[in-house]
Amino acid sequence: MAIKFQYNKISMQYLGKQLKIRLRALPTIKNKESALRMEVKKAKDQVALLNDKLNAQIKKYESMVSLWNEFDPALIRVEDVLLETKKIAGVKTPVLKEIKFSTAPYSLFESPVWYSDGIAVLKELVSIAVEREVFTEKMHLLEKARRKTTQKVNLYEKVQIPGFQEAMLKIKRFMEDEDNLSKSSQKIVKTRQALEVAS
Repeated sequence: MAIKFQYNKISMQYLGKQLKIRLRALPTIKNKESALRMEVKKAKDQVALLNDKLNAQIKKYESMVSLWNEFDPALIRVEDVLLETKKIAGVKTPVLKEIKFSTAPYSLFESPVWYSDGIAVLKELVSIAVEREVFTEKMHLLEKARRKTTQKVNLYEKVQIPGFQEAMLKIKRFMEDEDNLSKSSQKIVKTRQALEVAS
C-alpha cells in the first residue's frame, strides 16, 4: 500500500499525526488480540469438554437403547432458549441463561416407570448440547474478531507505520536537498555579484 503524500511541511505534519495515532493504538490492539486469542482458546476447550461430556452421557445410556424405543418423544420439547449478551474485548458474545422445557402430561399408571427418569436424562442431554452450541457460536465470533484484529496489527506494524516513516524520511530529505540547493544558489549569486562589483 503506497502512502500518498506531497513534498511539503503540511504533508509531513499530517503524516506525523497519522504515525503517532498508529503508534499509540498499536499496543492496545495487540492487547486486544492476545485477549481474544486467550478467549478463543477457553471457548475451544469448553466446546471440547462439553463434547466429551455429551458423548460420555450418550454412552452411559446406550445400554438402554431398547427402552428408548418405547419412549414417546412428544413428551418433552424445548420451548425456549434464553441467551444474554456479554462483551469480551469489545465483541458481543452469547451466554446461555436458561433453557425452558415443556413436558406433555402423561399417565403415571399407564406409562413405564422410567419415563420420569427418561425425561430428566433427555433434559440433561439437551442442556449439554445447547450449551455446546452456544460456546461454539461464541468461539466462532471471537475467532472472527481475532482474525480481524490480527490483520489490523499486521497492517499497522508491517505496512502503515513503516510506510509513514519512509514517506516522512523522503519528505525530510527532499526539503533538506531543496534547502541546500537554495543556499548553494544564494552563494553562487553572491559570488557573481561580488565578482561583478570587483570588476
